[in-house]
Amino acid sequence: MTGAVARRRQGYQHEVEIREHRLIVDEPEDAGGTDSGPGPTELLAASLATCTAITMEMYANRKDWDLGDIEVAVGFRAASHDEGPKFTVKISVPAALEDDQLDRLLVIAHKCPVHRALLAQNVEIDDSLELIEA
Repeated sequence: MTGAVARRRQGYQHEVEIREHRLIVDEPEDAGGTDSGPGPTELLAASLATCTAITMEMYANRKDWDLGDIEVAVGFRAASHDEGPKFTVKISVPAALEDDQLDRLLVIAHKCPVHRALLAQNVEIDDSLELIEA
């Protein structure tokens, strides 16, 4: 099992240890933090973005497809009294790919482990695929 350890430094600021890596996680100033690092929900959005990109890249490598400069942008809306949490995932890939390749990449994007873990908790994820024009 992989994991992380968070150790309080001061206020809401924590040092997170992941294997031999260290990073600072904090809340923005308007939430009472010192904004010395990304917040936990920002890290969750970053995890979804990178997991989606890496999963697509691994698949494309096995198929010998050149994805070029892929970009995955993720937005997050926290749960409210009326709505659950929602992630918006915008995947940008080169226009050189064929329609069937693009369709398959979107299916593969849904298979990233972070995406699947969030969906298992009934978190809404709205994915879109956009072509990057040369």
